[in-house]
Amino acid sequence: MDGISLSRVSDATEGLTAGRKPANPKDAAQQFEALLLTQILHSVHQSGSSWLSSGEDSAGSSATDFAEQQLATSLARNGGLGLASLISSDLESRK
Repeated sequence: MDGISLSRVSDATEGLTAGRKPANPKDAAQQFEALLLTQILHSVHQSGSSWLSSGEDSAGSSATDFAEQQLATSLARNGGLGLASLISSDLESRK
């Protein structure tokens, strides 16, 4: 993951899972898609295309990180890129 620390991935995962294991394949797939979307949004932000703040101060950076995580989680829960439904249906068929 180019330029993304493991702690950032861990933080994003913790925010998505709230310290619990997914109850079913659909939840796991949505959490995965949300994590992927968070990383995509972070990449856009890193490239200099800031949409919330300049990220030059710690408060702006924290607000941007939180907004990226919340937007990604919301997108994933509402269809997102469609990956969650594909992954969950595949996991269900393997049971």
